[in-house]
Amino acid sequence: MSRIEAKLDEMDLVLPEPLLVPSGLRMPFAWVRIRGKRAFVSGHVPQNADGSLAQPLGKVGADVTPEEGYQAARLVALGHLASLKRALGDLDRVTAWLRVFAMVNVAPGFDQTPRVTNGYSDLILELYGADVGMHARSSIGMMIPLNAPVNCEAEVEVDGG
Repeated sequence: MSRIEAKLDEMDLVLPEPLLVPSGLRMPFAWVRIRGKRAFVSGHVPQNADGSLAQPLGKVGADVTPEEGYQAARLVALGHLASLKRALGDLDRVTAWLRVFAMVNVAPGFDQTPRVTNGYSDLILELYGADVGMHARSSIGMMIPLNAPVNCEAEVEVDGG
């Protein structure tokens, strides 16, 4: 078991199965695209362990509390880790988290998107430490597919494997 997977196990966190895509929706893209020493991770929404869309759904600041949004962002990070594990075979191959682009489904007037997406960043930093896990990040408000509260994409550096 890799070092990162051991930490996930210690934290009682489970990497989810691939997203169960809703009927009638096509997703003709790669969840992870590796090019050289970079892995580009497509936008993910919060998932349950079985790959189903996690609840609650809706706009943060109206239907979803900031605390629920924070937890949803943690689930997005777990989804990214699961996709990276499938693509790389070993999460220890990630040598640097470079960039996270976080999008929050916000109610009018909600301006605390960083508070929500800290859920993503906090988990990555807890697992990888500051040397590898510290990343650049944007956190903006917009409408999100599937009415999910959070959607993030990321870019990481990987070893040659």
